[in-house]
Amino acid sequence: MSLQQLPALLTEFKELASAYLRQETVERAEELRRLGGFSLGAALVWAFAIILLAVAGMRAIVDTLPDTPYWEALGYLLAVIGLAALGAVLYQLGPKPAEESG
Repeated sequence: MSLQQLPALLTEFKELASAYLRQETVERAEELRRLGGFSLGAALVWAFAIILLAVAGMRAIVDTLPDTPYWEALGYLLAVIGLAALGAVLYQLGPKPAEESG
């Protein structure tokens, strides 16, 4: 290797390094952004569905009970207790944090 080849080698190294960096970071970040967008969209759809199902369940409980204010309040309370129980079950079934070894 001679000193005349050094500028060409440095230019080639710069081009290869930038191409590798673009391939391993920018393209991966774009894939991650796409996946994050789909995940966020799915989470919003599920949250909206859960809210609608909760309201429907609450209305079903309230409509089943007699039509007085105290029974209606009991229906709302039962709906809240049911949602809290469902949330607790889903929390227990959810992913557990990884333990650190060391």
